[in-house]
Amino acid sequence: MAETDVESITGTDPFLLFGEWMKEAEKTEPNDATAMALATADATGLPDVRMVLLKDASPEGFVFYTNLESAKGDELAENPQAALCFHWKSLRRQIRVRGSISRVTDAEADAYFATRAKDSQIGAWASRQSRPLEGRFELEKEVARYAAKYAIKSVDRPAHWSGFRLTPVQIEFWKDRPFRLHDRLVFQRGAPDMPWQTSKLFP
Repeated sequence: MAETDVESITGTDPFLLFGEWMKEAEKTEPNDATAMALATADATGLPDVRMVLLKDASPEGFVFYTNLESAKGDELAENPQAALCFHWKSLRRQIRVRGSISRVTDAEADAYFATRAKDSQIGAWASRQSRPLEGRFELEKEVARYAAKYAIKSVDRPAHWSGFRLTPVQIEFWKDRPFRLHDRLVFQRGAPDMPWQTSKLFP
């Protein structure tokens, strides 16, 4: 495990700092440096969380893709707010993000879908994500059906498969320090069009 940095977290642009940390994580994490916990809540306020993969990060926000008819898709439609958490054990760092959710454009979704492996594209058609499955054979049958349908042609993006963008109003950078005296730097803004304010937090 990497030794903890002794320097305090500094920066004025959270996306530049995020990019620097992500580049380091991609060198040290054994699997999926872009993995992040996505927390949502349903219409009653009951929370839910799962791991997803980050597909784009820019000043506009953090993008991930999913089946819109999945549990997370339903929850984000009911309550278009979410939180993310990146945890890089190799670096003893984490980043927490909170903000509002919006759909990516069809053009963005089409462009990303086209980069996926064909088997993954077929899986997007075959899996009725989050809904009851009688047995593995039921899924395999659906995979075979769509594999045959698209055997000699490109796979269209399903209308129920797209992406979400989390536009942050808060981003916290956390770094482990000895004796649990961790370093925490928070960027906050009242709305996406407002400037960032920074502050340090007690660990």
